[in-house]
Amino acid sequence: MKKEKGMFLHNLFGTKPGEGVQPKEAIAYSITGIGQNFICTIVGSYIAVFMTDALLFGADGVKVGFLDGAKAVAVLMLVARIFDAFNDPIMGSFVDKTRTKWGKCRPYLKWMAVPIGVMTILCFLPLFKADNIAKGIGVNSAFAIISIIYVIWSVVYTVADVPYWGLSTCMTNNTETRSNILTVARMACTVGAGAVTVFLPIITGALTKQYKYVGPVLDEAKNVVEYNDYYEILAAKADAIQNMMAQGYLESEAVATFNGTVIQGLEAANADVLKWTYFIAAVVLVVAALPMFFYGFKNTKEHFTTTDTPPSFSHNIKLLFKNKELLLIVLSGILGGARMVYSYTGGLYFAKYILKNEGMYSTITLLVVPGGLIASLLVPWMAKKFTKKWSYIIVHLFGGVVMLAMFFVGYESTGALIFAAIGLVLLGIPQGVNNIITYAMIGDTVDYLEWKTGERGEGICYAMQTLINKIGMAVGAFIGVMSLSIANINTKTYEVGDPDKLWAVLVISGAVSMFACAVPMFFYTITEKRQAQMVAEIEARKE
Repeated sequence: MKKEKGMFLHNLFGTKPGEGVQPKEAIAYSITGIGQNFICTIVGSYIAVFMTDALLFGADGVKVGFLDGAKAVAVLMLVARIFDAFNDPIMGSFVDKTRTKWGKCRPYLKWMAVPIGVMTILCFLPLFKADNIAKGIGVNSAFAIISIIYVIWSVVYTVADVPYWGLSTCMTNNTETRSNILTVARMACTVGAGAVTVFLPIITGALTKQYKYVGPVLDEAKNVVEYNDYYEILAAKADAIQNMMAQGYLESEAVATFNGTVIQGLEAANADVLKWTYFIAAVVLVVAALPMFFYGFKNTKEHFTTTDTPPSFSHNIKLLFKNKELLLIVLSGILGGARMVYSYTGGLYFAKYILKNEGMYSTITLLVVPGGLIASLLVPWMAKKFTKKWSYIIVHLFGGVVMLAMFFVGYESTGALIFAAIGLVLLGIPQGVNNIITYAMIGDTVDYLEWKTGERGEGICYAMQTLINKIGMAVGAFIGVMSLSIANINTKTYEVGDPDKLWAVLVISGAVSMFACAVPMFFYTITEKRQAQMVAEIEARKE
């Protein structure tokens, strides 16, 4: 039975007993990916929402310098992430310079686990008073502090992220084995990211439900304030108001019924619960993630890595520009930065303000999973049948067509929402394929670079993958937060001026990005057969 289990794992990863990389290493590599995505997802998907909704930078009238608060958050997401993305080649060069007894990539899993955990928790510090920010008190200083913490987190995350993905090329130079390992690793990463995106909105929605409101109506005869049935009818003398008085959000029962004070009280209570929920979630996820980093460090091994004189940064940049196949992948990734905008901040805003149910963001995330899971499992077969290149092109053209159909059908009827749900399931296909096949193709370009120049450059090559990821997160967060202003959404009153604009921003930008990212790949020339020939030539030279 044990032997059968062992052979199953060897077949799964495409490994051979006692030769090269082993299943234990591939499993450890995947487990690290779960922890990495716990951390990446809570910051990448929720830091913008934490700032706009929990700290109330998105409240009506809040200004950061000369910018509207929501726009300032959007600019921060874009600028900080792009700045960080272009740090990736520098980090890649550091990785290629690293020479330790553990290898060049593995040690960073050990060295950076604690720093990245600490910075993740600091990103969600609940020390700022949301009510003060909404009133314009200390806005600029609070925004500056959070911005600095976020930029430092981005740099620290880069130091862990680049070597993690570069490690896959150090574990094996067999493209099929590497593709199988990355398939399982990306599925594990999806589990880590999915757990956060599914459960956190459900938790925050449930904890803040009693403080949400839509369209308050003052009835002076009854001395009550009633709210939309969707969030439950609350009265000025009901438990929610008593709780707010007890917590200091309202001074007395009397003021709860006049001049909208109850609205301010509800908003402050909602924001206070939200910011502490995000903070506690960050602590829990960090505590869960750190052992996974250490486990990955301990149980992986670099079988293929260089031990020659470390290259300079300028030399690495020259290598990068000699790798034209990699540059095509980078261009494709940049053009595809908005293809998943619906799964970032904008999707959460759509659920919260248009569908009036924050927990629906979990449903949006879950709908993508079946298509993504099936596509992920089929990637090795697709690569053999169609090549990685054509698999990538076909699924993204398909995704663009799906998003255009979703846009024209809309969202305003039950039938349209059902169609959109089916569309999200289908969009899981390009998402699942992209999540795995891009990493495998970059691994092939490492072999291409060694074949062409005699140098592997794992660090600088995989720095391009993290650059692509960060630009995608930057574009996704920027478009999502900008949609608050474009659709005239007031995070304080939950009023939406033009919901159709939010739908158009999320869907059209995704469709255009899907089509655009396929174009550069028509010029990509590495096939599975050519990669095998390059590896054979490399081995022959070494002999």
